[in-house]
Amino acid sequence: QYQLVESGGGLVQPGGSLKLSCSDSGSSLDSWSIGWFRQAPGKAREGIVCINERGTVTDYVDSVKGRFTISRDNAKNTVYLQMGSLKPEDTATYYCAADYSISACPTYLDSPQTWAYWGQGTPVTVSS
Repeated sequence: QYQLVESGGGLVQPGGSLKLSCSDSGSSLDSWSIGWFRQAPGKAREGIVCINERGTVTDYVDSVKGRFTISRDNAKNTVYLQMGSLKPEDTATYYCAADYSISACPTYLDSPQTWAYWGQGTPVTVSS
């Protein structure tokens, strides 16, 4: 049974950086696609970026390209989201999600309801 847990969120000033982690203590993520999503207050959950089992990355949100980087470390059973040059509009609760489908990254990133497993989210606040 998969139980995803996000960590690393917090309060950061504009221009700062945070590194989020998505891990599962009970099951291996090696064969799963992992997507990062965010949801700001009053807004719908949106996909940001996805990484598949081979490490191939699919970007979705143009506003974070060049600022956010996804990676995975299978030895640590963890997927990361390195966020830099943070802006107030990046403020949101950030979630990771897992899906076994090979099509998850190219087709599911804009459809949060399709993903099989979700973490509880970690809040990120960008403010001076």
